Amino acid sequence: MRTITLIIIHCSGVRPGQRSGVKEIDRWHRARGWKYGCGYHFVVRRDGTVEAGRPVEMIGAHCQYHNAHSIGVCYEGGLDTEGLPEDTRTTLQKRVLRALIKELHAKYPKALIVGHNVFDPTKACPCFDAREEYQDLQPR
Repeated sequence: MRTITLIIIHCSGVRPGQRSGVKEIDRWHRARGWKYGCGYHFVVRRDGTVEAGRPVEMIGAHCQYHNAHSIGVCYEGGLDTEGLPEDTRTTLQKRVLRALIKELHAKYPKALIVGHNVFDPTKACPCFDAREEYQDLQPR
């Protein structure tokens, strides 16, 4: 059993109209040479569907140096029509993402909830302040 100390939120970095579910992300990650494909544990689609990526028991491939002790949650989107970083979560995505994170927080109450950009400030991902948005779910 892995010790989980982080729940890391990501965006898939696609524009409106582009698809990025587990199937697409798996293809992208395998093309990069990742043996196990999709590096995220969960992907939240624009329509609110939650897709399972890697099993939580398996180390992810979503945040260098932090994969061994984290769960990666990705939402479909993150770019505007011009390809610039933007919080493009739908109302439904926001609600479902919060419910998923709340569920994960219940299982891993000591895990900090952070955005990918906390560990790589050159990235805008997830295009919103995850620590602030989920402040009520942070460990106490």
